[in-house]
Amino acid sequence: MYAVIKTGGKQYRVAKDDVLTVEKLDGEAGAKIEFTEVLLVGAGEDVKVGKSLPSGAKVTAELVEQTRGPKLIAFKKRRRKNSRRKRGHRQDLSTIRITGISA
Repeated sequence: MYAVIKTGGKQYRVAKDDVLTVEKLDGEAGAKIEFTEVLLVGAGEDVKVGKSLPSGAKVTAELVEQTRGPKLIAFKKRRRKNSRRKRGHRQDLSTIRITGISA
């Protein structure tokens, strides 16, 4: 059985025991998380898609750890103007393990 969930403005196809990295979710390591914004639930040929959301579908997960992504450099330079700007960014991320899917 698999599901498509939406979190952090992105969509993820998940199945039981999947481990994935998503944008930061509130909570400590070991906390239980419930995703109610389930877009699709399926198992083989039987796929349920709601007009807005499938009714009563939810995905439960366990928060494994809070981490940060790699450092990204935003460098801007205006040639011949002696103008440079260098900014760094690291995104806050959460690693989760899917524990169950209920339709």
